[in-house]
Amino acid sequence: MTLEQFKKKAKKLPDEPGVYFFLGKRKQVLYIGKTASLRDRVRSYFVKDIAEIRSPLIAKIVAEAKSIDFRKTDSVLEALILEANLIHNYKPKGNTDSKDDKSWNYVVITKEDFPRVLLVRGKELAKGFAKPAHTFGPFPHGSQLKEALRIIRKIFPYRDNCEPSSSKPCFNRQIGLCPGVCSGEINKTDYRKIIRRIVLLFSGKKSELVRSLKRDMKAAAKNETFEEAAALRRQLFALQHIQDISLIKEELKSPSTSLGAIRSARIEAYDIAHLAGSAAVGVMTVVEEGEAKRSDYRKFRIRSAKGGDDAGALREVLSRRLGHDEWPMPKLVVVDGSTAQMNAAKKALEQYGFGIPVVGVVKDEKHRPREIKGEKNLTPALQRDILLANAEAHRYAIQYHRKRSRREQGIL
Repeated sequence: MTLEQFKKKAKKLPDEPGVYFFLGKRKQVLYIGKTASLRDRVRSYFVKDIAEIRSPLIAKIVAEAKSIDFRKTDSVLEALILEANLIHNYKPKGNTDSKDDKSWNYVVITKEDFPRVLLVRGKELAKGFAKPAHTFGPFPHGSQLKEALRIIRKIFPYRDNCEPSSSKPCFNRQIGLCPGVCSGEINKTDYRKIIRRIVLLFSGKKSELVRSLKRDMKAAAKNETFEEAAALRRQLFALQHIQDISLIKEELKSPSTSLGAIRSARIEAYDIAHLAGSAAVGVMTVVEEGEAKRSDYRKFRIRSAKGGDDAGALREVLSRRLGHDEWPMPKLVVVDGSTAQMNAAKKALEQYGFGIPVVGVVKDEKHRPREIKGEKNLTPALQRDILLANAEAHRYAIQYHRKRSRREQGIL
């Protein structure tokens, strides 16, 4: 297929969650990915400078690909599980060559009377950590897997590290995330039913899981154990409406701009620093729930934008950032500047099919915040978070620029 044919096929893909495949000359699977929108994600591969935006390996995969295939899912959560199962089965070079086996993430269900459900790194698994009865993975996206387990645990509460029959309810029991293994409120038989449901879900057998829940619910109602029947009905509803509970931290193709949807979500701020166009750098900072999340800060050395072209440098930084499927996507982007910077950010986001809202922090002559432009319905309530993210981006950019400048001048 030619590049234009690929682009036309990508436009025809459904705007729904699922898993996509790049296939080679003999229909062998070259790469597997999951997404909230099959159409938008696949389209994002056919852009200029894919090697810099994604990686040389992905650029090579796209060049080798002869066709695209996909499987739709009901939610991003199910897409994440399906992606892991398919990577395990096919071991495509686009996935396995890009990461050391020991850095993958796995879900382990231990071999115990009351099995634990744990997230384990590949290197821990290789060392013999825990005694697995079931192992699911590899999962490429660690932060998304953690979020997936939070969703699943709300539907099917399980034990992780509490001691069985210790008489004292653990913290997770108190908030409804443990079924009472620690406090002796659940026996082995009933607990193993929960574990079996989790195994079915991670095995990609949702339809079988739904049938099992319906069967158990009818049996409970027939036996007049109405409390159990009601609990099973809630589980069934939650399972069938995962996308209405949470879509994990996915691509946000059409994010809601309502305050309720964004208040506790991820805000990313970007800034560019240079001295008369030299030693140009860009940074990304993150604020979640009103707090700076420094572990997610990122640095970018400007490669292609010309010296002094802040808008071009910002487009470059955002394009490279958007190539990282494994990073959670923001609900709001903050830039330092006004119309030019905001338009540069919007252009980069639109290139990838994202409708993420953008605001700009305008400064006075003393570089103090004077105005926040854009998304007037959001800025009053989020002003503190926006300004915190922007201030952190400015501080981090200056710090990185000075460090790089000293290095270029041979000053340690």
